[in-house]
Amino acid sequence: MKTALVFGSSGLVGGHLLSQLIENDDYNKIKIFVRSEPEINDPKVEIIKTDFNNLENHKEDIKGDDCFFCIGTTKQNSPDKSEYRRIELDVPKQIARIAKSNSVNSFVFVSSGYADPKSSGDYLKFKGEVEEELKRLNFPKLGIMRPSFLLGDRKEKRIGEKIGIFVFKLLSPLFLGPLNKMKPIHSATVAKAMIRTANKNLEKNIFESNEIAELVLN
Repeated sequence: MKTALVFGSSGLVGGHLLSQLIENDDYNKIKIFVRSEPEINDPKVEIIKTDFNNLENHKEDIKGDDCFFCIGTTKQNSPDKSEYRRIELDVPKQIARIAKSNSVNSFVFVSSGYADPKSSGDYLKFKGEVEEELKRLNFPKLGIMRPSFLLGDRKEKRIGEKIGIFVFKLLSPLFLGPLNKMKPIHSATVAKAMIRTANKNLEKNIFESNEIAELVLN
């Protein structure tokens, strides 16, 4: 029986991830790290109210078998550049370093399609820089999910993203070959693939959107 560490359990992917972990018999404890306490009443779930500005204070809490990281923001929600950088870059890197120092076996990270540390855009650049740090830390198991547009019911309304998803859905049949990784994917599928990555011995550790979908079918 294992302990899961979940960062971002209230988000689109994280919500599905938490539900799936609760139903998964491989895990008898799920630690969720949150800013405000959610209304969850399940004996497997341990709620850890977290000061994300002082993560070193939670070093003793970030202990377990598999760490799942789904935290993300938008420039609309975090218009301050330094805050945006902190959430997208500094927080995941610091949590990964603490997890590694505590001998956490696996780290599974929700990145993005086309993540690249050399990108001119902050979003793809920060995702790419986190990926490079995760590789450097050399976890026994590493999973990097690079979904395209995420399908599912978001709590907040993102008009631009909704339009993008609609257009991408229409164009999906045309996404062949190298463009296959641009197909939208449901957030529940990403969550399922994250758990599978932590529990299987896979030959690769970076999964594009189409590969995430294939991963849950095998």
